[in-house]
Amino acid sequence: MTEEQKSFKQIVDFRKEKLEKLIAKGVNPYPALFKPTHKSSDIISTFDSLENCSVKLAGRIISIRKMGKASFFNIQDSSGKIQIFIKKDEVGDSEYEIFQLMDIGDIVGIEGIVFKTKVGEVSVKIVKLSVLCKAIRPLPIVKEKEDEVFDAFSGKELRYRNRHLDLIVNSDVKETFIKRSQIIKSIRSFLDDMGFLEVETPVLQPIYGGANAKPFTTHHNALDQKFYLRIADELYLKRLIIGGIDRVYEIAKDFRNEGMDRNHNPEFTMLEFYWAYADYEDNMNLVEKMIQTTAKTLGVKSLKWNNEDIDISNKFNRISFFDALSESLREDISNLDFDGLKKVCLKNGFKVEPEETYSQLLDRLMSEHVEPKLIQPTFIIDYPTVISPLAKKHRNGNPNIVERFELFIGGAEFANAFTELNDPLDQRERFESQQKLAIEGDDEAHPVDENFLQAIECGMPPTGGVGIGIDRLVMLLTENRSIKDVILFPAMKNE
Repeated sequence: MTEEQKSFKQIVDFRKEKLEKLIAKGVNPYPALFKPTHKSSDIISTFDSLENCSVKLAGRIISIRKMGKASFFNIQDSSGKIQIFIKKDEVGDSEYEIFQLMDIGDIVGIEGIVFKTKVGEVSVKIVKLSVLCKAIRPLPIVKEKEDEVFDAFSGKELRYRNRHLDLIVNSDVKETFIKRSQIIKSIRSFLDDMGFLEVETPVLQPIYGGANAKPFTTHHNALDQKFYLRIADELYLKRLIIGGIDRVYEIAKDFRNEGMDRNHNPEFTMLEFYWAYADYEDNMNLVEKMIQTTAKTLGVKSLKWNNEDIDISNKFNRISFFDALSESLREDISNLDFDGLKKVCLKNGFKVEPEETYSQLLDRLMSEHVEPKLIQPTFIIDYPTVISPLAKKHRNGNPNIVERFELFIGGAEFANAFTELNDPLDQRERFESQQKLAIEGDDEAHPVDENFLQAIECGMPPTGGVGIGIDRLVMLLTENRSIKDVILFPAMKNE
C-alpha cells in the first residue's frame, strides 16, 4: 500500500469513527427527510427582507473554520453557497459536539437566523443543526482566497470519470449543463410553435440506416435476432411523414461505433426534423432562425472559438460544395472523374489511399481542405450525389448534384439537411449502389432497408429534412472545446 493509499484509508477510517460517535449520541446520520424553506441564493438576494428572520436550508459543507467555542463554515446547495455561524454558548454543548464531528463533504440541515457579519457577509446563525448525510469519502481539496480558487479538481480525465465531484467542486460545470437544458428547451419550444410534433422512434433497430456510419450490434435472445443501436432515426421519421404527420421531430440518442475525439462521442444527442411540402432552402432559413433564437435565449450574440470571433446574429454564408472545393484547390474539380481527382490531390500534396473510393476522397477533401476554414456560420450546399444517398437530385437537372446542405461554424459541422429523396426507384438504385460499396469493404456504406423502400413506394410528399448535433451546438453556445465537457457522462476507456 502506498503512502497516499494509507493516508486515504486513514481519512476514511477516521470518518467512520466519527460516524460511530454520532450514532452513539443518538443521532441518525442518514435521516429520511428535511424540508428547506430557502435556497442560499434566495437568502443572499433578499437579505433586506429576511434579516433577523428564521430560515431553514440544507447543503453540503465545503469549508470549515473552527475557532474554539465558535466556528464559521460554508455550505453549498443547488443555487450557490452561504456562510453559516455556530456558537457553543447559543446552541449548547451537545449540539456543538455534533458539529465537531462534521467534515467537509457532509450534508447538513440548518435552522437559523439571517444576519450580516462585521465585514458585511450575509450569513445564517445556527439555532439547530441536523445531520442529513455523513460522507465517508473525502472530497478533492479546494482552497479559496478572495474568490480565487487554488488546488481545484482540474484534471480533465479525473473530472469526466467523477462527474459528481466535478459538479461539487467546479461551479461553472453545473452552469454548462443548465445551459444545455435551456438550449434543448428552446429548440423544443421553437419547433412546437411551428407545429412540429415530437415523437419517439426505436433505439434498437433490425436494420440501421439514415447515415453512413458503423453501428453497434447486439442480440435479442427471445427473437434470436441481431439488432443494431440506431445510428440515426431518419428512416423511421420519414415513415411518419408518409403516414401523414407533416411536421415531425425527435431529439434522440444515436450511437456510432467509430473513433473518438473532441467532436465525437460514440453516444450522442441528435435533433432530426422532417417537414412535408418544404425543401432544403426552407430548412436553411429555419435552421438559421432556430440557432439565432436559441442563442438569444442565452443572451449570446457573438462567440469566441479557437481565438476567432464568431458572429451568429447576421445572415449565414452560403456556398456550393464544388465551388468551395475549387476555391480551396484553386481549380475547378466539378467535372473530374476519379483519376482526374486523384491527380489534383497528389498535385496538392494530398495522399490518396489505395482503397479509397471517389466518394470517400471527395468527402475527405472537404473535411480536411475546406471545413477547417469555415469559421463564420456557412451553409455548404449542393453536394455530390455519390456521397448523399438519401437526398433528392437537384432541380437544375444535374444528375450528379443533390439538394443538400451542411452548416459549419468554427470549422465544425453542426447540421446536415436534404430536400429528401421521394422517388422510390431512385432510392432503391442508390441503396443498391451503397450495397456494392459495402461489398467492396466500406463498413460505413448504407445498407438496403427493404421496409423503408416498401414504405416510400406508398408515396412520400415533397419533404425537407434536417439533422443537428445537439452536443456540438451546446459546445458552441457555451464555448466548450470538447464534447466531453457538455456530456455529463462521456464514454471513457476503462482504467
